[in-house]
Amino acid sequence: MNLTPELEEARKHIEGHAKAYGLDFYETIFELVEFDELNEAAAYTGFPTRYPHWQFGMQYEGLSKGYEWGLQKIYEMVINNDPSYAYLMNSNNIVDQKLVMAHVYGHVDFFKNNLWYAHTNRKMMDEIANHATRISRYVDKYGEEKVEAFLDSCLSIENLIDPHSVQIKRRDEVPNFHFSDEEKEDEETRVRKLESKDYMDEFINPSEFIEAQRQKIEREKSKSKKFPENPERDVLLFLIEYAQLENWQRDILSIVREESYYFGPQAMTKIMNEGWASFWHSKIMTEKVVDASEVIDYADHFSGTLATSPGRINPYKLGYELLKDIEERWNKGKFGKEYEECDDHQALEDWDLNLGLGMEKIFEIRKFYNDVTFIDEFLTPEFVRQHKMFTYEYNRRTGMYEIADRSFDEIKKKLLFSLTNMGQPFISVTNGNYRNRGELYLTHQYEKIDLDLRAALDTLRNIQQIWGRPVILETIENTHHKRFQYNGEVYTVLT
Repeated sequence: MNLTPELEEARKHIEGHAKAYGLDFYETIFELVEFDELNEAAAYTGFPTRYPHWQFGMQYEGLSKGYEWGLQKIYEMVINNDPSYAYLMNSNNIVDQKLVMAHVYGHVDFFKNNLWYAHTNRKMMDEIANHATRISRYVDKYGEEKVEAFLDSCLSIENLIDPHSVQIKRRDEVPNFHFSDEEKEDEETRVRKLESKDYMDEFINPSEFIEAQRQKIEREKSKSKKFPENPERDVLLFLIEYAQLENWQRDILSIVREESYYFGPQAMTKIMNEGWASFWHSKIMTEKVVDASEVIDYADHFSGTLATSPGRINPYKLGYELLKDIEERWNKGKFGKEYEECDDHQALEDWDLNLGLGMEKIFEIRKFYNDVTFIDEFLTPEFVRQHKMFTYEYNRRTGMYEIADRSFDEIKKKLLFSLTNMGQPFISVTNGNYRNRGELYLTHQYEKIDLDLRAALDTLRNIQQIWGRPVILETIENTHHKRFQYNGEVYTVLT
């Protein structure tokens, strides 16, 4: 930790208040860095050491130009790790530094205590450095161009995981597709023996011959056996287990999958996580830290954090406001059967049982919920009206986006749909030996929105490069079933 004496004093002060409020976090190490160092850390998703790849360079260039042109500025960057690491830009003023520190302690409390992070690697700083070392060795051994091309294919499908599988055991890591003992015995009775006298049977039909015949029957039967037995949403795992890969390729794909599962909870809790951190930095700063000389600077920064732009959800704003609403409702007792069945508008407005349960409730929410369950359970018609929420659609006639609906049900449905599966399409492996030719059959779970066809075809191409055989994707386009195939050279539409 390289903080100045003034910042270190502020850190201790804020840490003490955070603990007094009940926040429970890992040791948090703050590093004071230059703007270019912070941009580099952000390009590497917060980790100082990542494997070499051109995408990190592109992200760095974009962040650097955005900063230089005054279009964007990174205020906080924190890593889910034990101990946790966070970065402070040394050019920020003292009020911003205090706000970021309070915000970071909220994040680290969320990382440590939210159920969806329970299975993440708390030593990921070391693990990602290890990943970088392994991939660098492959570059030295097989060449940069070959390794980077394969890594490109892997990264392009890094979202094809099953984020809920860490909570729900759907199957063993490597399933057993062999026949059971009972099936083997049944097959053995069907092995055609050569005719012989009983006393000559062991010579005419030796055990090796019987076993060879049984294995042949088993292979024939396995062709018609469904593989996988159930649709496999973790496409990366399926490829790791069954694609014909070299060891270094399998290792790289495993690295990409491991990192996808590590970052998955952050995508699944973006609204809650940012809302929780904003809630606590607001409380700590306004109640304990900010003095009269800092109020204007703090208010200016915080208003920028919660600012919204047309057509976009600000996770800081939505999460913060919804947590505040829940705290107030549970303090006043605005929940439960009696409240929900009351049809007196004025009584509902004045409702206050003075229960004081708000803080207990939001700590419970912090522990068990993700964005989908959070919005599904706690978004209310009153909240939607108060914050003037609406859905919008593009009008081809006017060439403009326009308000489409203000109804609570439609707003909630669209919001939940955008958050389900982290906003990604549901793609599953449904057949690993399609047409008995080793072709890979993928199915898109249609949710009334067509796939981005260009992205879908790119995905087909990259999966095929890993699988090595033709890959088929079944989806729905303009309400019609379609199947697209890529065989390594051309795309075709199957009838």
